Amino acid sequence: MFGSLLFPNDFFEDILTPTLFLINTMAGILLISKKKKLMWFLIGLFAVSLLVFGSSMLKKDTDFQENFLIRLSVYFIFYIFVTHQIILQIWRAKRVNNTVVIGLMCGYISLGFIAFFLFTTIALLEPNSFKGVIIQSSNIDMGLDSIMYYSYITLMTIGYGDIVPVTPLAQKAAIITGLMGQFYLVIVTAIIVGKYIQHNTSLD
Repeated sequence: MFGSLLFPNDFFEDILTPTLFLINTMAGILLISKKKKLMWFLIGLFAVSLLVFGSSMLKKDTDFQENFLIRLSVYFIFYIFVTHQIILQIWRAKRVNNTVVIGLMCGYISLGFIAFFLFTTIALLEPNSFKGVIIQSSNIDMGLDSIMYYSYITLMTIGYGDIVPVTPLAQKAAIITGLMGQFYLVIVTAIIVGKYIQHNTSLD
């Protein structure tokens, strides 16, 4: 998410991003390795990822939009499954340790990615759904960066107002994203904090 701050944009988009995503997919497979059906599904997803992203890495002249919908679908499906599993695991944790806290943070970040894929799909299907975001075929990276920024600003319910949803579909997606962020903090995080307090109290 912040790689473009540290690495040249071309290297980050063409080499580093696909590589990191493949690593994330493998981590997702390990995360749900006990659930055989989901594990085989993610293995299939990993194979598609390897095919799509691997081919784009080998072809230096590949346009950004080539296989873009496949990339978007793979990302979206992957993060829905992984976020669900992360939330389930931290929800069921009996003791709060470092792993649970890291999982709690990862779940929140993953929700932002889900919002990003939702907003990106809306922006592609209904152009000009977001005032302040322009997605052009000549420079799609700038539009996606703006949508990523908007996704997390909405998830955190900050709402600076520099990007505004103007169509009914975009507005409903913004409401869902804001609710996801609030429910996560108010319910999931609160439960983990409660378990931590209860465990520490029982030790005393």
